Amino acid sequence: MRLLLIDNSNTRTKFSVVAPDQQGYDIRHVASRDLDAPFITELNALDFEAVAISSVVPEKAALLREGLAPRPIHEISHRSDLPIGIDYPHPEQIGADRLANAVAAHARVGAPAIVVDFGTAVTFDVVGGGEDTENASYLGGVIAPGLSSLTDYLHRNTALLPEIDLAEPESAIGKSTTEAMRSGAVHGYRGMIREVLQAVHRELDGTPKVLATGGDAALIAAGLPEISEVIGDLTLVGIHLIGERNLT
Repeated sequence: MRLLLIDNSNTRTKFSVVAPDQQGYDIRHVASRDLDAPFITELNALDFEAVAISSVVPEKAALLREGLAPRPIHEISHRSDLPIGIDYPHPEQIGADRLANAVAAHARVGAPAIVVDFGTAVTFDVVGGGEDTENASYLGGVIAPGLSSLTDYLHRNTALLPEIDLAEPESAIGKSTTEAMRSGAVHGYRGMIREVLQAVHRELDGTPKVLATGGDAALIAAGLPEISEVIGDLTLVGIHLIGERNLT
């Protein structure tokens, strides 16, 4: 069955059509604000038989459900048939993307594992237990402001600080306002990520493998040896695994 995979986040929406046993994804994307009826008409022109959706934007999820029917559609949630358990008091509060990340991480490295997803917010999602699916569970995680949210806030709320492009700072001691902001953003953010990982690690049995994904993952992970691998399409991998399990 050819599946249309959709990762609808607050800022961008990624999608890819995947055939059975296909390796890798031909990923396309659109700004989530532009995910409208005309764009869904373009999606309908693609060659697919069913749809797996991870959405954290309810109004866009409703638009996708309506626009892509009558094909079979599975929208990921805590009610999905997952290959891992959920050990969380209010599972309905878990974002679909976070479940997809957890499933993909467990398939990739087993458990314990932590996924750091650098998006509009940065999320840490924790899988505990062992490599066998009977004992592995989604345990919860951490949510913090995304890197671009912090730098945009400084620009919008100060008179003299400019909007900056995020990049590796030339040195820790900035020799311009832009470089000082880059140093604060990148080095400061790495410090926050490291501290959160250490705190989570202290509460886990075993040594977790840490995977990163999302827009700023490569930049921040470059200075964090705690992160073992950056996987840009990790969320789509999870959507694919959950979609196959629930649609085929």
